[in-house]
Amino acid sequence: MTNAGATGAHAHPRPDPESPEGKSILRKAISASAIGNATEWYDYGVYAATATYLTDVFFPGDLGTLGTMLGFAISFILRPLGGFIWGPIGDRIGRRSVLALTIVLISGATALIGVLPTHAVAGAWAPVLLILLRVIQGFSTGGEYGGAATFMAEYAPDKKRGRYGSFLEFGTLGGFVLGSAIVLGLDLLLSDDAMATWGWRLPFFFALPLGLVGLYLRTQVDESPVFEELEEEHKLEASPGQELIDLIKKYWQPLTVMFGMVIALNVANYTLLAYQPTYLENTIGMSTDTSTAVILIGQLVMMAVIPFFGAWSDRTGRKPMWWSSLIGLFVLALPLYWLMGQGFGWAIIGFVILGLLYIPQLATISATFPAMFPTQVRYAGFAISYNVATAAFGGTAPLVNDAVVENSGWNLFPAVYMMAACAIGMVAVYFLKETAGVSIRGTEIPSKERDLAMAAQAG
Repeated sequence: MTNAGATGAHAHPRPDPESPEGKSILRKAISASAIGNATEWYDYGVYAATATYLTDVFFPGDLGTLGTMLGFAISFILRPLGGFIWGPIGDRIGRRSVLALTIVLISGATALIGVLPTHAVAGAWAPVLLILLRVIQGFSTGGEYGGAATFMAEYAPDKKRGRYGSFLEFGTLGGFVLGSAIVLGLDLLLSDDAMATWGWRLPFFFALPLGLVGLYLRTQVDESPVFEELEEEHKLEASPGQELIDLIKKYWQPLTVMFGMVIALNVANYTLLAYQPTYLENTIGMSTDTSTAVILIGQLVMMAVIPFFGAWSDRTGRKPMWWSSLIGLFVLALPLYWLMGQGFGWAIIGFVILGLLYIPQLATISATFPAMFPTQVRYAGFAISYNVATAAFGGTAPLVNDAVVENSGWNLFPAVYMMAACAIGMVAVYFLKETAGVSIRGTEIPSKERDLAMAAQAG
């Protein structure tokens, strides 16, 4: 394949962020991308915040909390399969069509949890049906996140990809905060008996209108200009099968680098956002309301700063952001987890600091990962590497943490697990190519060297 230049005759200009029309188009593209991520993470937020209720309803007996964490982890089993299927399809027929379908599946599976029979009514079928819906959600997510990040990166101006891309992760935190806040509000409004019998179902229903809003937004925005350019030049992969072969043969290095980075990213992510409520309740003895309040405060602080970190990465580069985050978490995870065990106020301080250390990674995902692959394999490369690593290490983090803490009594294990993941991430980041400000058009891996060569050729 020859390279499709960043300024070729068939180039589709991205929206001008300085013009009123361009700003409107960018807002639509950002909203369409972020709403799906918010819906996905709304599910995780609700599941984490209702974990104690789900344990009583679906996993009474010996499994207990471990069963609930298993229900969380098992939803990740089909995420890699989702990546292998949705990714190549998105590189063939376009990002928008796949994203419209995945958001319907995610929101539908989440809403159906609210109508499931309990273990007392259906016996073993109750947890089986819960896990089945979690698998559907995971399979759909396998195509959702990589596609949304790719779509946003291909719409954003090259010099502001970090700034605009950070709003996808703003949606991540927003969905999680919304889920946690709704559960906390119901906890305060309803009695314990009401929450235990029927109140826990209500937050899951809210995923349906979220999904419908997302579907509407995604049908109101055009396909990404970068994908349309390649489609018009007939430079898409011949078939999904050929794309997978090309990925493994030609792009094994970015696949491997991204895999290592995602291990660090998502062990921290799912430990801090999904496992933390359970950790605070079981190991420190906090009530459900108190632990949820700690998480909400930390997440609101993270939401407030994430756009600034995204914009900052456009000026300093992605690698410095990742280095600062990985080193900071590696050095401070252990003392901060110890600090959280000293009481409510200290738990808030420790969690907020951990969240701020993690934000430089989270804020730059959508700017960093799509730029590691050329356009014709971008969706698949992102979706496959990200979801395999997430399924193996991220989604299992709550289960691993809970199992070790429960069986060993070592309350600081989550910090050590996070440190080990950060060490792997540091090795991967060493091999990462800096792509801040470079063009992501064309059929070659984006790089500053490629842009300079293309500029010289054009001159």
